[in-house]
Order: sequence, then C-alpha cells, then structure tokens
Amino acid sequence: MKQMRLRYAGVCRVCGTSIPVGTEAIYESETKTVRCVECAAKATETMSPGMAPPRDASLSTESGVAGSSARREYERRKAKDEDRLREKWGRFGGLAVALSEERQHTKSWDRGAIGEERLGARLDGLAVDGLAVLHDRRIPGSNANIDHIAITRAGIWVIDAKRYKGRPELKIEGGILRPRVEKLFVARRDCTKLVDGVLKQIDVVRDFAGDVPVTGALCFVEADWPLVGGAFSTRGVHVLWPKRLAGVLVEQSTGDVDVARMRGAIASRFKSA
Repeated sequence: MKQMRLRYAGVCRVCGTSIPVGTEAIYESETKTVRCVECAAKATETMSPGMAPPRDASLSTESGVAGSSARREYERRKAKDEDRLREKWGRFGGLAVALSEERQHTKSWDRGAIGEERLGARLDGLAVDGLAVLHDRRIPGSNANIDHIAITRAGIWVIDAKRYKGRPELKIEGGILRPRVEKLFVARRDCTKLVDGVLKQIDVVRDFAGDVPVTGALCFVEADWPLVGGAFSTRGVHVLWPKRLAGVLVEQSTGDVDVARMRGAIASRFKSA
C-alpha cells in the first residue's frame, strides 16, 4: 500500500466515494484499488490500543488480502457487462456504459468484497502474539474459498463475512411433536443456507487440523443489530457483528495451540485465493 496523489480519478473501495485526480489516497498495488485517506485512518483506529500492524511486509502478503477474490470477480463481471453494452450499441457504447446501472448480480460481488475488506481490517488489528489471521483462502479441490481464518491459543475460527441489510434472527420450528429445526433469517429472508456453508468450511478445516477445536462464525457487516443483545448461535455457528467477533477472539487467550505453527500449516494448506 502506498499513499500518493492519484494520477487518475478513482473510487474508494470501502465507502464508494469518488476521489478526483490529484487527491491524496491510498493505492493498493496488489488489488489495484484505492482507499480514501479517511477510510484508511478508520481501519487503523479499529486496532486495539497498543497493537501495531505486522511490521514484516512478507507476513502481510502471506496472510492474504481480504476480499481479493470477490473484488477480482466483480471487476471481471463489470468488464464483461461493459463489453456487452459496447458491442450492442457500437459507437454509442461508451455512452451506454456511462448511462447504464450495474446489474444487481454484478453489484452484489462489490458489496461482498467491501464487507470482507472491512471485516479484514478489523481482524488485522487483532493480529498479535497469540492470535493470527488469514484472509481469502482457497479450499483445495474446490472453487469455494474461506473469507477469514483466525487462529487463537484456544482453537481455530472459520469466519464468513456477509454485508447484508436487515436484522439477523434465529427462528425455531417444530419441537415436541415435530423435529426441531433452526433457521436463520435476515430481513425476513430465509438465509439458513449460509449456516450450511459455514458448516462445510468447518468440516474441511477440522479434517486438516485434527484435534484442534474449530469454531464457525457468520459475521454480518452493517446489519441492523439491536442496541442490546442480538448475537446468537445456531447449530454451533456464532452469528454476530465485527466488534463482537473481535471481542470474542481476544478472549480466546488460553489453550495449548501453537499459534505460529498452526498458522503456517493452515497457510500452506489453504493458499491465498
């Protein structure tokens, strides 16, 4: 990352603000994106007091870049959509691109990338002795990836970031006469499949980690959480928000896990996406 005066206009990958030519901003060469100075400052502020970011640039690279695969997919889809418009409208293609709104499915990848990036910034602020974080890791033999993996002395956390609007809620169906079924709803929409996805990721990491405890979390960024309470667990998966997740991870300070060794083993097995 490098702070510089932009030679070309850009858009902050975090807040979406337009950044004019000549404005001071943070250029991220690995993802070829920019962040405004304000968002970069906020990311620094999320770090706990006394916790500095990793000094070793190679360590940061090995940790992966949060949201990088989602960001690449968004850029690929966006370019494909623009090429389709230019082909359709010929010499008026540039105008058609400028006047057209992004397709919802394409835009969803941008929203997802931003959610992962914001959560990644907060988690990076926790990466000190006794707690390590990896981002955007490929699942071997699959096209799927794991958004974030946190390694603590107490065990491993598999974390899926979601940037959804609305309030996450747990609804329970059945009971005495019928099988009990737990369902996750967000803004009255059944999102139980998100829990299924985290459980599959947990199984993959657990198969590799052996006896080390593996816990899953669905972290909703920008959701409509209540002022009091709100976090819950379903089928062993924690459902919560970034600040609450950070607090839970910091509390995982006792245990027998060799954090540095486990981090290296997981990074070797689950490569950066």
